[in-house]
Amino acid sequence: MSPAIRRVLALLALAGLASAFGSMLVHVKLVRQPQYLSFCDVTSYISCSTVYQSRYAELLGVPVALLGALWYVAVLVVLAGSRWGWTSLRDSALGYVFLLSVAGFGFVLYMAYASLVLLKTICLLCVATYVCVASIFVISGLKTVPPMTSIPRRLLRDAKAALASRGAVATVLAFLVLATTAVAFFPRLPVKEAAAAVGQGGAAAPADQQSEFLRFWEAQPRVPVPVSSEGAAVLVVRFSDFGCPSCGQTYEAYKSVFAKYAAQHPGAIKLVAKDFPLEPECNSNVGRPMHPSSCEAAVAARLAKAAGRGEAMEDWLYKNSAYVPPASIRQAAQEIGGVRDYDAKYAATINEIKGDIALATVLGVRVTPTFFINGVKLEGGLPPQYFDLALEQELKRAGKRP
Repeated sequence: MSPAIRRVLALLALAGLASAFGSMLVHVKLVRQPQYLSFCDVTSYISCSTVYQSRYAELLGVPVALLGALWYVAVLVVLAGSRWGWTSLRDSALGYVFLLSVAGFGFVLYMAYASLVLLKTICLLCVATYVCVASIFVISGLKTVPPMTSIPRRLLRDAKAALASRGAVATVLAFLVLATTAVAFFPRLPVKEAAAAVGQGGAAAPADQQSEFLRFWEAQPRVPVPVSSEGAAVLVVRFSDFGCPSCGQTYEAYKSVFAKYAAQHPGAIKLVAKDFPLEPECNSNVGRPMHPSSCEAAVAARLAKAAGRGEAMEDWLYKNSAYVPPASIRQAAQEIGGVRDYDAKYAATINEIKGDIALATVLGVRVTPTFFINGVKLEGGLPPQYFDLALEQELKRAGKRP
């Protein structure tokens, strides 16, 4: 590998690594502030946050941004080997970079398809990564001299040489420790944990964790929520936005929890759904539109409920409203929700939604979803097993369970 090619590839890898770190920063901010707006959240269709809050933000539970950073580090390690490594490694390093770039390029093609076609959203940080990976793929592919069929033999030879080199062993071990630690401790979005728990059947937490959670729960302040429980022992008030990925995931995650208590303790738990669309059209608390179709979606859900098709409409909205224009929501309201007078009732329904927003403002709601369980405020929700535990504890407090 010539020094010029090494420099170009290193610059591309460093630029990609910087983009990956930017993505990781946005990810961490979203964990701590679910409605965080990053510098690359320009419009509803140019938004990093939308992509990072989607189901494509993680692979096997690991944030894609972190995987990208580790990939760039691996490329830089190989490039370092091309400069300071033994002779056979210097001769083969470019082929190894090309091999890494084949895997990386295939993955970014998939991510680009997910972002641009499925989510219909442009992520500027992601685009920077696409460009860097594609450039590394093209340059390393054009400049690789040894035939790729010889790579397995070269890898085996260099692996043996690496085992005989203390420096190489130390470098590989350092990378593995870095990768393992980062994967283990990198913050996850709570809604992802909730979705994972649902996929695993919502297994109960260990006894010691349950005790710790209950101590936490009992220490939480309670605020009066002016919503009628209609005689239920536990009142759950949910403020959500149909365009919010976190809202959709907790909506799906908690379905089985509410169904269990409806069967075991009919009428003991009441869920009241309130709207808090993050769109200036109907929510004056929002400075710029985060989910441009959310006001229309809230109207569609209310009118569909009045038509007796509320659940089907909500299911569709939580899965689609973040990525479709208002016209498509109106069409879905007619086809799925059985709504025939959407336009005629729009203004009056928006006024009802503004009533929910006014209540949310009084209660200090800042993010979606926000839950109040007998006055205990939860921003972003809980993993399903702990949400279940909170409901069970409230039933015990009310004398409904031993």
